[in-house]
Amino acid sequence: MTLHLVKLCVGAESVEDLQAWIDQRQAERRAKGMPAEQIHTTRMVPTKAQDLIDGGSLYWVIKGYVQARQRLVDIRPFTDEGGIKRCHLVLDPELVTTRMQPRRPFQGWRYLKPDDAPKDAVTGSGAGDIPEDMRRDLAELCLI
Repeated sequence: MTLHLVKLCVGAESVEDLQAWIDQRQAERRAKGMPAEQIHTTRMVPTKAQDLIDGGSLYWVIKGYVQARQRLVDIRPFTDEGGIKRCHLVLDPELVTTRMQPRRPFQGWRYLKPDDAPKDAVTGSGAGDIPEDMRRDLAELCLI
């Protein structure tokens, strides 16, 4: 059964901020001759890793709303130099904007069932060009 993760995107003010960070990290990796994969390090190792990489995504909460997702490619547990178990979440660098879904603050990550995950944002006809603050206002009014 496919599962997703949801996680706060600390430090990002918008989806555009997150995209700029992804682009910067990808450029750094290319300059070092490293594979073009995005890695997010987390302290806890998901126990349901197989369900996550079987079509799952990491949904990003930005400013109190789930706003974007990235497909999970792999989950790589490791032990850091301090002896602490950690995990690399390997993500597809493509960032997909989702319909905005309110989410209260939490620590770490949470599992997200497919039925509870927000749908991808409607694109085409200029819908993807709506500024983020307007998207947030429209989502609060339940118009998108």
